[in-house]
Amino acid sequence: MKRLFIIVLSLLILCPSFGSLFIYASFKINQKEIAQTICVQRKAVFNSCNGRCELQKSIKKYSDNERKMQNILKDKLEVVYIQNIQALEFAAIPVIESKKNDFLLFDKKPVGASNLTFHPPVYFV
Repeated sequence: MKRLFIIVLSLLILCPSFGSLFIYASFKINQKEIAQTICVQRKAVFNSCNGRCELQKSIKKYSDNERKMQNILKDKLEVVYIQNIQALEFAAIPVIESKKNDFLLFDKKPVGASNLTFHPPVYFV
């Protein structure tokens, strides 16, 4: 059910962008009839128009209507600002200090250093 709903909404959203395609498809389907009845050059012996003048008129009419609708939408466009204010309360967390000294190594100054740790490893042959 969700897929059907998504497909229907997608088609509704995409239909206005395919308007000129629908006009062209309907023209191609009815081109012979349009050329014989509506075309301005229908009585000419060598008719090179074949109804394309009506196609151009239809597409121009559609694009003019599209521009008018866009202008109407631009005029009616309103921007709504919603301000979300959330009350944030910060509580101080008490610091727990340990009285016990766990770092006995750092209580006194070092007395000496072992020279064995600073020598490279010895390889036996």
